[in-house]
Parts: sequence; C-alpha cells; structure tokens
Amino acid sequence: MNIGIYAINLDRSAGRWSRLSKQAGQHNLELIRVTGVDGYQLAADERLECGERSFRRNNGRTILPGEYGCYRSHLKALSTFLSSNQPVGIIVEDDIEFGYDLPKRVEAAFDALPKAEVIKLCNHRIVWFKHYATSVLGDEIGRAAVGPQGSAACYAVTREGARKLIDGLECMAHPWDIALERGWATEVNIYTTRLDLVDLGQHRTTIANRSTYKGAKFPWWKRLATLQHRIVEGARRINYALRG
Repeated sequence: MNIGIYAINLDRSAGRWSRLSKQAGQHNLELIRVTGVDGYQLAADERLECGERSFRRNNGRTILPGEYGCYRSHLKALSTFLSSNQPVGIIVEDDIEFGYDLPKRVEAAFDALPKAEVIKLCNHRIVWFKHYATSVLGDEIGRAAVGPQGSAACYAVTREGARKLIDGLECMAHPWDIALERGWATEVNIYTTRLDLVDLGQHRTTIANRSTYKGAKFPWWKRLATLQHRIVEGARRINYALRG
C-alpha cells in the first residue's frame, strides 16, 4: 500500500523540520512537508470559518491563536493528502519520534479493521478501551469510552475519512485534537491503537503554555453551559465506543 506521511511544520520552526526530516531519512521514510498556518500571524477578524460562540460554549474559554493555526493546519494537511493518489495518509506534527516500521503497522491496522476511516496512533491517555481488532503485527485497535484522549500528533486516515473530516469540521468549534475524536458528530469511523505507535517528542508545544490556557478560561459561573455540553458529549462518546 502506498502510504504518504504528511508533516505539519511552521516556517518559524526550521529546527523541528530539520530534526524530523533527518530522522525520517534514517528510517528511509519520505515526508511531505505541509506548511503550518501560524495563528499568531493572524488577527482575530482574519480567522475563517471560526465558530467563536460555539467554541466558547463548548470549551469554557476563548480560542487561542495557536489553536486556530493548528486547526487550519490539519485541514490543510488533509486537503494536501487528498490531492495525491494515495489510499491512506499519515498526518504528523513535527514534534513526534517515529520508527521505520510505521507505514507497515498502519497498513496492517487497516487490514485488520477495514471499516476504519481514521486510526489515531498516539494519545495522552486511554481509558476504558474497547478492543475491536488486532493487526498481524500485534497492534490492538479499538475505541476509548472515556475522553478526550488528547493529542492529534499522529493519525492515519483514508481518503473517505479525510473528506468527511474536511466537510464536518470546516467550522472550528473545538480544538483539533478534540474535534478529531468526535466520530459520533462527523460520522467518521475513527479508532485508536491501544499503545502509541510513535513517541511524543520532548519539544514544547507551539500552541500555548499552561498559563495562557488558564488565562483564557472563563470564571466557573460562565462555564455551566460547558459542563452540560461535556456531560452530553461523554454519554455520546461511551455509546460510540461500545457500538463499534
């Protein structure tokens, strides 16, 4: 199977690209660079397809510039993949560490679960994992009933999955990592590997630091609608995970 690896990289992060491309070369992997959208270079009124009101309700805070840039960068990477003739693409951020066998393990994962349209290959957490298949290379594939799982640093996607994600997520109402997992809303057949197929690097995220996230949060009494939204989302996630 011809699988492309699409790496999102900001122009101001030349060092990251140098490290990632060198690592890929050591494993005889070819990377397609996708120039990331730098949200810090855009004013708030320049943001396209941005559901500010929905985002505030869903997340209890304002959109951070880095989050917006990350979101548009992933949509750009998916569009770049669709412009190729490859059946499956691997979307990566530039802070991961991957091994030579990543394409083979991805191919084996889709062979084990043909109905999958997206398979997440790394997460910050997996809770209440529902197993659906095991690849011939030993990777367990399923869904997590509790989330968000966190991280969109590496995932594999079919052409149909990419189309659905682009159509369903054009307007930003969640950070990308959360939006990606919401298969119950986008009607994407998304799964995850129980164990990470790549390592998250030691580089600090370019989106924001903890104090920036904290400063963007609303006071508790303005986050009651957010709590209600998350309870509903939690129930929908459990149903999605269990129904396969």
